[in-house]
Amino acid sequence: MTENIAEAVRRAKELRDELNHHNHLYHVMDAPQITDVEYDALYRELEEVEARFPQLVTPDSPTLRVGAPPLSQFEQTAHVLPMLGLENAVSPDELREFDRRVKKFLGVEGEVNYACEPKLDGLAVELVYEEGLLVIGSTRGDGRTGELVTENLRTIKSIPLALGGTPPRLLEVRGEVTMLTEDFRELNRVQLERGLPPFANPRNGSAGAVRQLDSRITAGRKLSFFAYGVGRREGVEFDTQAETMDGLKKFGFMVRTERKVLNGIEKVVGYCLDIENWREKFPLEIDGCVVKVDDLGLQRRLGEKARSPRWAIAYKFKPMQALTRVRDISASLGRTGKVTPVAELEPVSVGGVIVSRATLHNMDEVRRKDVRVGDTVIVQRAGDVIPEVVRPLTEKRSGEEEVFTMPTSCPRCGGEVVRLEGESAHRCVNASCPAKLTGRLKHFVSRRAMDIDGMGEKLIEQLVDKEIVKEIGGLFTLDLDTLVSLERMAQKSAENLLVAIEAVKGRTLARFIFALGIRQVGETTAVAIVERFDSLDKLAKAELEELLEVEDVGPEVAGAVVEYFSDGENRAMLARMREMGVNPVAEKRDIANMPLKGETVVLTGKLETLTRDEAKSRLIRLGAKVASSVSAKTSWVVVGSDAGSKSKKAAELSVEVVDEKKLIERLEAAERSSAEAARPEAAAKKMQPKLF
Repeated sequence: MTENIAEAVRRAKELRDELNHHNHLYHVMDAPQITDVEYDALYRELEEVEARFPQLVTPDSPTLRVGAPPLSQFEQTAHVLPMLGLENAVSPDELREFDRRVKKFLGVEGEVNYACEPKLDGLAVELVYEEGLLVIGSTRGDGRTGELVTENLRTIKSIPLALGGTPPRLLEVRGEVTMLTEDFRELNRVQLERGLPPFANPRNGSAGAVRQLDSRITAGRKLSFFAYGVGRREGVEFDTQAETMDGLKKFGFMVRTERKVLNGIEKVVGYCLDIENWREKFPLEIDGCVVKVDDLGLQRRLGEKARSPRWAIAYKFKPMQALTRVRDISASLGRTGKVTPVAELEPVSVGGVIVSRATLHNMDEVRRKDVRVGDTVIVQRAGDVIPEVVRPLTEKRSGEEEVFTMPTSCPRCGGEVVRLEGESAHRCVNASCPAKLTGRLKHFVSRRAMDIDGMGEKLIEQLVDKEIVKEIGGLFTLDLDTLVSLERMAQKSAENLLVAIEAVKGRTLARFIFALGIRQVGETTAVAIVERFDSLDKLAKAELEELLEVEDVGPEVAGAVVEYFSDGENRAMLARMREMGVNPVAEKRDIANMPLKGETVVLTGKLETLTRDEAKSRLIRLGAKVASSVSAKTSWVVVGSDAGSKSKKAAELSVEVVDEKKLIERLEAAERSSAEAARPEAAAKKMQPKLF
């Protein structure tokens, strides 16, 4: 028994030291070095040791505290009621065990009502309101003392500066500062454009913003606050957790709409499993569900332990992060010639999906993260579909790991790979690179571009690999004998493909310009350019200053267009395409009388009846401009399922929001109006019906 105690003393100290170290990295430095799964395993082991030997519990044990001390740069403020953490359940059986403990403590046999909601992965904060006005905002800190960040929290638009309704004398509101997934992706896109490292997850982006000494930096981030409970309150009473959340909503706070009150633990288990299955469609990053006894009177009877309340538990989802090993780092080539380092991984399940490759973005990221071949790494899919390497576990290195260097020659064509001035990416500069050609051809024939039916990815790869097509214009030189000689190409399919290729020679100029794949030129930009330059010849001769006169064409877009048409090989290719009968013409559009002329529309969320591309194309054809972000100039926003922050932004700016049904009604009305206007008798009357 003595030996067991001695071993327990040694192991408990190791676990305390390690957990305190990782607490500091996670809560103070925002630089975690282990996954949540690894941390939870260490924490559970310490709990088990202390349960067997209670005399080993020390005042600095992580089981007696939450988080870590506040940053020294901020003034500290005490939480009158401690902000306790939650025990974790990682299986349905552990939820059932929680329910058993609750019933035993309360001495009840019937089912208990539980309030359930998704657990947001953000930064916990407390907001103190006196006479309805926000006076203090602080982080959780160590649960008893937090960092005073009032001015930073004031910049978050979803935090009311004054409570709505009839405010109480005192109200302490608790919740999470986080970022909508859509906003997080946009933040990382901007980070990469500026040559800065992306954030690992929305929590890191939110925590870093809230802890800025300059609140103007905080204001520049699209942060959201969701309330989940209250601390002290004077002048208002609630009987249940559900009633509390309803009250917070009336006071002006955002609360999650997915919350439910369920009778009995089996319904709670079903709820948690349903939310976990829906996890990737959620507009925010969530890592579990919070389950609370709904009756506040029962909560008071259950009370708290040193670290957590007895009346609540967090059901933790399977991790969206995992550990694996980097087998190799390869160079992936895109259609614009961008060479991206990609980690080739030992296959691992991340959030239920097998991952074997993960992007490393660019060489700046490889160096910043110091990822090497042979490293053990943390991989995640959080906030994005494309897996990425979060960081290597340098403490696991053997010394045999290899540093990756960007190849100086293209992995596909052998051409020179360079990093152009002002860019973070390396590019293959060989205009004839097969990989670049394959990417350009795939774009050229895609539905949104030239829409060549029957020209699939495998066929394009054959045409390039066999050097049958050496440029985009080579598609128009294909003949029947050549096509039928290819794998899996029957004569009838070849004949149909040739008909489809012939049919696209007269596509509109806007679609043709978009199909060329000029950097920075999307569909909407192509339409705007054609309104100013109604022939390919005019566009090819356009000066930078002329292009800058086009609405929404900035220096980068104008420069990319001039660069494309200044290239001798591009001009020669376009001349050959013209000789083969490719004659894109500007669509004759009566811009002034277009039904949706002057309308700026934003699409957000998933559409069910239409695809996003179909909706965008129809809007553009009817004269509307389709923008990517909501502003005061936006006419209306179309909101589909799983919509993100754009619908919220529209509400803030009082911009009209419509659903997909209303969108289709407006499109059909506008198309009828356009057809009527095209009739000779209608044109003579020069009348345009009112649509909406």
